[in-house]
Amino acid sequence: MELSRRTFVSTLLACACPSTVSLFAQTTLAHALSKEERDRLSPDQVLDELKKGNERFRSGRTLSRDYRRQQLATAGGQYPAAAMLGCIDSRGPAELIFDTGIGDIFNARVAGNIVTDELLGSLEFACAVAGAKVLVLFGHTACGAIKGAIDNVEMGNLTALLAHIKPAITATAFSGEKSSKNAAYVDAVSRTNVLLGLDRIRRQSPLLSDLESKGSLKIVGGMYDLSTGSVEFFSERSQN
Repeated sequence: MELSRRTFVSTLLACACPSTVSLFAQTTLAHALSKEERDRLSPDQVLDELKKGNERFRSGRTLSRDYRRQQLATAGGQYPAAAMLGCIDSRGPAELIFDTGIGDIFNARVAGNIVTDELLGSLEFACAVAGAKVLVLFGHTACGAIKGAIDNVEMGNLTALLAHIKPAITATAFSGEKSSKNAAYVDAVSRTNVLLGLDRIRRQSPLLSDLESKGSLKIVGGMYDLSTGSVEFFSERSQN
């Protein structure tokens, strides 16, 4: 008999060796994560599962899922454990690189993973209203939006979008060639962009900052390496 989703998550929480099981390991029945199951998890547990999911992705050992059954199982409600804000780049879909299924995470995407008022509202809904336990803002290597901001590209509505990235260029300390052709510099600016984004989330959303202060939400940054498939997590605060 296959494990029910409820039994599976209960096993996760009671297991003496949690690294041997996974929150996002779906059975072929694809039972949806219930509110009670999600709410019993701590932010640290959820983040740990995201890290394990990325390791499965990076090592080519992703879990087999029945997405059609997951879609049907979640049609009546959703209780995602995490919220992601990443770049629109086609090579960095959060559900895949963290090896999650339908209904496991919220996934917001915009070029350059910039933090705008509209995206902050979406993240507040995901965490303060819907109950996600972890908020991940992540950039990636070789980001085209970062390169465009470095090159001062002006084109339609993209001009205003890239303006959100410009502060990261100024704030990046770098001793080498400061050019969009220098991969190391592009990645350094991308990382700074994430750090400034984390600071913006905490400063401009008292709602999310309060949840973090209470320990009910973990806000972290990350950098996804397009070459290795690995996500480096960090949570440093920039200076206010």
